Amino acid sequence: MTATPDFAAHRARLLDALDDDEAVLVFGGPVHLRNGDSEYRYRPDSDVYWLTGWEDPEVAVFVRPGKEPLVMFVQPKDPAKEIWTGRRPGPEGAKADFGADVAYPMAEIQEHLPRLLQGVRALHYAFAKDPDADALVMSSVAKAAKAARKNGLTAPETFHHPSKVLHELRLHKQADELELMRHAARLTAEGHARAMALAASGVSEYEVEAALLEPWRRSGSTGSAYTPIVAGGANGTVLHYVTNRDVLRAGDLLLIDAGCEVSYYACDVTRTFPVDGRFTDAQRQVYEIVLRAEEEAIAVCRAGQPHKAIHDTAVRVLTEGMVALGLLEGPVDDRIEDESFKRYYMHGTSHWLGLDVHDVGAYGRDGASTPLAPGMVLTVEPGLYVAEDDEEAPEHLRGIAVRIEDDVLVTEGDPVVLTAAIPKHPEQVEAACRAATT
Repeated sequence: MTATPDFAAHRARLLDALDDDEAVLVFGGPVHLRNGDSEYRYRPDSDVYWLTGWEDPEVAVFVRPGKEPLVMFVQPKDPAKEIWTGRRPGPEGAKADFGADVAYPMAEIQEHLPRLLQGVRALHYAFAKDPDADALVMSSVAKAAKAARKNGLTAPETFHHPSKVLHELRLHKQADELELMRHAARLTAEGHARAMALAASGVSEYEVEAALLEPWRRSGSTGSAYTPIVAGGANGTVLHYVTNRDVLRAGDLLLIDAGCEVSYYACDVTRTFPVDGRFTDAQRQVYEIVLRAEEEAIAVCRAGQPHKAIHDTAVRVLTEGMVALGLLEGPVDDRIEDESFKRYYMHGTSHWLGLDVHDVGAYGRDGASTPLAPGMVLTVEPGLYVAEDDEEAPEHLRGIAVRIEDDVLVTEGDPVVLTAAIPKHPEQVEAACRAATT
């Protein structure tokens, strides 16, 4: 059975970070219609889940230091609706199973929120996500301010985005979260191994995708962390190619960008390997440049280093490689300065990873790149992409796309690659493909 995060510990961290006259208010995301009257499977809001573990829609969470630090507004029990959409915990379940000190039906939030906001000077709330929620919050603040003139209590005077405190806490992963991310990495490794085992000339991208996903759901995980990219040949030059229905061809590379999530904690991995188990000379040249860029960028992932140093390191190695391959001409420093390298490397090298694939957390503070700290988890994902119709590129490189991506934990010492079990060195990749073929 899959473990769950320590939600009580998460709330305790948040309460410790708040002053007595501060509060946090977060709303769950809405249900989205897929087509007709069919809805997408609901995915809980990450802030709501991090604080409570609540997975149902129509929820608001109010956190403030005091006698009743967690107040939840949730769907009420409704036997008629539960026949169609499943059992609801209701307010009693919110208290019994999700840590709420007080819980009300969601329909009562207009009645109770103005009272809860009295005595609150600063409210941490994300405006501009939901206009209905914004209207509710401002109306409640106005009512709290009116009451404050009579009872002498304060009402919210300043507003902060959750990134100021809540998201800063989510950025620094604790032991319970890292355990889940390691589990997601193990399952991701199993999926990529199955993909390597199946990939061959004549096999469809969607068949590889099916093999990739099977062990994730079979394990009881929450599934895929994002829509998988299974891109054969020149499809890999499309960064977010998700059609996944072409047939693989001998001599091509297969780029797979896919990761499992466990209890909604994401893994994000890319591997590129030859469909028929052996790199061509041109493919290997490109691959080794990308691999060197990734390894040197990973080496930068140390406490105290600015996050920007990861990208800068990868860009320099990749640009040197582009010049060596004949994709670019002239001094490397000039090609970096004029950003001509973006013709073949057009995306960033790293992003935070956690409950969101592109997880919360600031990349810059006070005009400087955010310094790395122990407990941060991030991706490192350099690549080179030569369009099939790029007439300025050497002909033997056209249509080649390589990306290599791992998930890295920053520690007090050396960086830890959570996804190191998935082969990526050329000899390991070829051996894994040949063994699978055999």
